[in-house]
Amino acid sequence: METQTLLLERIFLTVFPLVAIVTVGFFYARRHSPDMNVANQINIDIFVPALIFAVLSAESFDLIKYQSLAIGAAVIVLGSGLLLLPFCKLLKVHPKTFIPPMMFSNSGNLGIPLVVLAFGENALQAAVVLFLVENLLHFTVGIYILDHKTRLLNLLRMPMILATILGLVWSGFDLAIPKAVHTFIEMLGQIAIPLMLFALGVRMTSVDFSNWRIGTYSAILCPMSGIIIAVICQQFLQLDETQFAYLVVFGALPPAVLNYMVAERYNQEPHQVASIVLLGNIGSLLFIPVTLAFVL
Repeated sequence: METQTLLLERIFLTVFPLVAIVTVGFFYARRHSPDMNVANQINIDIFVPALIFAVLSAESFDLIKYQSLAIGAAVIVLGSGLLLLPFCKLLKVHPKTFIPPMMFSNSGNLGIPLVVLAFGENALQAAVVLFLVENLLHFTVGIYILDHKTRLLNLLRMPMILATILGLVWSGFDLAIPKAVHTFIEMLGQIAIPLMLFALGVRMTSVDFSNWRIGTYSAILCPMSGIIIAVICQQFLQLDETQFAYLVVFGALPPAVLNYMVAERYNQEPHQVASIVLLGNIGSLLFIPVTLAFVL
């Protein structure tokens, strides 16, 4: 009984701060209707790259340690698309509308803080690796799904990709960073996670329930497919218990808000994608605690 109480307390302490910040963003936006475009752009261009560089350039970061985890994450992203492709006909929805949200999960706004709160600060490196894999595939495979004419070389201009390359170079060559500079970069990076969560709450005010059927099915299919593939991957990757837990949590994450923004940009039924994203993130309030109970 005491063990169950401690487990419930740990799940609550993990989920509550995330939900609370998203809720603050939601109600603030309902009252004041803030324009988050500038804040989101700054987060993508400065704060998130600073977080990535700070983590990857750390002396203790070992990319080899997470290579199997990265492979597992890539298989989950790509495998979810293939596994759920037949459902497009059953649900009568266009694959370009349905498949990207099923593949690309909320590994940034929700995934990073969730993993850190559930497993401690030592899990930040793994959370960033999972985020990088998902994000890289989103801006390559995901964009290609929507527009086959996209030039993938444009990726090299993205601050997050540049921060990843620089961070790995710094870590690989064991280069030193002056303490003042490291503190400066680290402080910039610490802004990223709470701003991501707040922005998620703000973004939720702009979507509706008009396509609730597809959204409801998606809220179930997205985490279920990710968890199933994570369990299958474990048979081949043989991750240690902790990294397997990271992978299962990654698989259970809901669709990324970025899917809605990308669908809007490419005019790919953004209202349907909005419902998928909204109901998927609402459904995560059920799936994430259950998943944490399983892995913890």
